[in-house]
Formats: sequence, structure tokens, C-alpha cells
Amino acid sequence: MTGLPTPGLRSGIELVPTADGPQTAKEFTSDQEVRWCPGCGDYAVLKAVQGFLPDLGLRRENIVFVSGIGCSSRFPYYLDTYGMHSIHGRAPAIATGIATTRPDLSVWVVTGDGDALSIGGNHLIHALRRNLNMTILLFNNRIYGLTKGQYSPTSEPGKITKSTPMGSLDHPFNPVSLALGAEATFVARTIDSDRKHLTSVLSAAAAHRGTSLVEIYQNCPIFNDGAFDAIKDRDPSAASVIPLVDGEPIRFGPDGSLGLVRDQATGGVKVAEVADLGKGAEDSILVHDSRATDPTTAFAISRLTDAGFLHRAPIGIFRQVERPTYDDLARDQIAAARDQAAGEPTDRLNSLIHGSDTWTVV
Repeated sequence: MTGLPTPGLRSGIELVPTADGPQTAKEFTSDQEVRWCPGCGDYAVLKAVQGFLPDLGLRRENIVFVSGIGCSSRFPYYLDTYGMHSIHGRAPAIATGIATTRPDLSVWVVTGDGDALSIGGNHLIHALRRNLNMTILLFNNRIYGLTKGQYSPTSEPGKITKSTPMGSLDHPFNPVSLALGAEATFVARTIDSDRKHLTSVLSAAAAHRGTSLVEIYQNCPIFNDGAFDAIKDRDPSAASVIPLVDGEPIRFGPDGSLGLVRDQATGGVKVAEVADLGKGAEDSILVHDSRATDPTTAFAISRLTDAGFLHRAPIGIFRQVERPTYDDLARDQIAAARDQAAGEPTDRLNSLIHGSDTWTVV
């Protein structure tokens, strides 16, 4: 049977024996009634994940999904794997404990823009910088759906909602920029309605050893319908979606008429008409390098997504680099401490308790 490249799999995970036969999406589908609003983008993501999980080549009991609170956080109920519907914003913290103590598990976090970037913001950035072995799926619908339509940390300025009747005053987070700023080793963006692209990004994220963050643009048809129409509608999307393919020039728009070039004025990147670049146009167009050690260019590309209504969006893998993982290092450190303790005649715990750094309270 086929499986993902082994570097992304946790050491000790048992592959499904070929004698069991290939797994199917049905085997990863629970018997729970799916309870999302009709037309919700979560359905498309769920189907993609259920269809993708058999390709991991892992036993269901070696996979765990941890979620926080929100519409997307119902995810673990609908998968026939281990799972935990945890505390608002704390899914990365709980997943950190699981990943560190259980190297035999493939650990996934499912969260939303409110859950991850508001109350859970601190947990998210520390999971990213520590680079634990986990895959984080961040569903971004730019609204609070479960609590019925308040603005979220990714809502555009001026957004009128139940909690901002005169328009939001907040400047929103750009989740990809945030992740790159935290020096996450794998950062990607995809769209709920593009099953092929979504599955390919999930495959790469799962194969990565370290923390993978995948932002998924996900439509909320009840409280924020059409938030991503600019990149989903067929006609305007040709000039709105900027596909990122490693090793290829970043061109988009009708017949590739637009491209990304260096902005000499700001040091970042900008969109240019290829026809206006003149002689040597191809040489001036930026070639995407997701494996660049320095995340500066990836960050600059992420800034092309504006803070207001979505007009332009780079889609694909922004960054994919190797760095030692926190949980691997922690387990190595514990093993080294045990080996050291085994070679010492004294009780290390007692020596610590009765050491010289003690005080007498009178």
C-alpha cells in the first residue's frame, strides 16, 4: 500500500499491515450526525480529511484530533479516530502534551479563527515556535459562527456585526503572516471548495516533521456568506488567486499576465504586469522557494493579502523547512537524564530535596 514519506511520521507509529487491505474514507467516518448549517464550508473540509486519512497508512488508533471551541471544533465527533473536544483556545496546549508524551501518535489540531487567534493566540504562537510534531488546521471564515455572528480577529475593518453595529475598529490578523513571524517550519493556505488543492496541501502538511499550520478559507453561509467570493468566482479569481508552486515563477491572472517581482522601494514584493517588465521579464519574476531558510520573502508574499475585503490571495505552501522538533529533543533529554541517573549511586531526587538551597522558616 502507499503512504506518506516517512520523515513526517512520528517514530513508533505502526503502519497498517498490507494484509488488512487498503483503508477507505468510510472507515474514518464516525456514526455521529454531522451538525453544521447547510452549505457550510466545514462539510467540504471534513470530506477531504476523511478521504485523505487512509493515505496516511496509519491505524485509526494512532491518530488523534484535538479541537477547541467553535463550529470547526466539532470535527473530532465526525472522525472515527481518537479525539478530544477540549477547551476554548487551548487545543495546541493539549496537543503539545500528547505529542511530547506519545511519539506513536499522529497529532492534529482543528481550530477556527476565533478559537486560535483570540483566546488561543498565545498557545498557537508557542506551538509554532516550539515546532512540535503536529498538524494545525485553522478554519478561517472571518466571523464567530457558533456564537451567532460577532466579528472575529480576522474580520475586516468596518465589519458590521452583532457586536460591532457601527463597524469593527480592529485591525485583523493575517494568520499566515502570524505563523511566519513565529518562524513556523510549515505554513500553507488553501480553500475549502478546492478539493484537489486542499488534499495536496494536507498531504504535504502531514508529511512534514514539525508543526504544520494550514489556513483554510472556509465560507460561513449564515453569518458571513461570500467572504471569499473574490477568489472563488471563476472570472475574478483568475486575477485574485496567486498560486505558489515551489521552484516555479509566481505568475497568475489571465494567461499569466501578472507576476510577482521585488519591490525596490519597500524591500518586499509587488504585483506587476509582465508585459510592462520589458526585456528580461522572466528573470525579474520571483521564483517561489518554500524551502528558503530565511522566511523574509515568504512573509512579504503573505502581505499581499489585504486586511480589508479579500481581493488577492496567495494560495499554496509558503514555507517548508526542517528544524529539530521540541518533542524529539525533550524525549532525548529525558533519556539522557535517566541514563545519567542510572550511573549515579545516590538518589537524585533526595539530593535535590535536601540540597543546599533550603531555608528555615521561623
